[in-house]
Amino acid sequence: MVKFLLDTNALSEPVRARPDRRFMRRLRASAGEVAISAVTWHEAVFGLHRMPEGKRKDAIRAYLFETVAPTTPILPYDTHAAEVHGAERARLERLGRAPTFADGQMAGVAIANALILVTANAKDFARFDGLAVENWLA
Repeated sequence: MVKFLLDTNALSEPVRARPDRRFMRRLRASAGEVAISAVTWHEAVFGLHRMPEGKRKDAIRAYLFETVAPTTPILPYDTHAAEVHGAERARLERLGRAPTFADGQMAGVAIANALILVTANAKDFARFDGLAVENWLA
């Protein structure tokens, strides 16, 4: 059963030159409980296509399409997520604390699916009402 939604930085941690051991231990312990949003998938694929050709790009391509895509649910930014995002975006704008659009979409997907968002940027998501956030790198 899915419990966690990985932010883009969390999705990217396993392919860093030196992945954080604590993070990797937590990720392995949560096997079968993690998903990503279509927004995160977009950011990862966009980043891949911006990279120059080479071994690093090949490794990331293999990770995304041979490891992540076949084993990790990719949750849509659907009507419910859009409604949550729209309401939170309006509320946060009134407070002068508007998030980036992509962060709002990810938060909307997490809230709409009652998932804990895993991110290294916990402070960027702390202002969203009803969003549980964990930093596995802390």
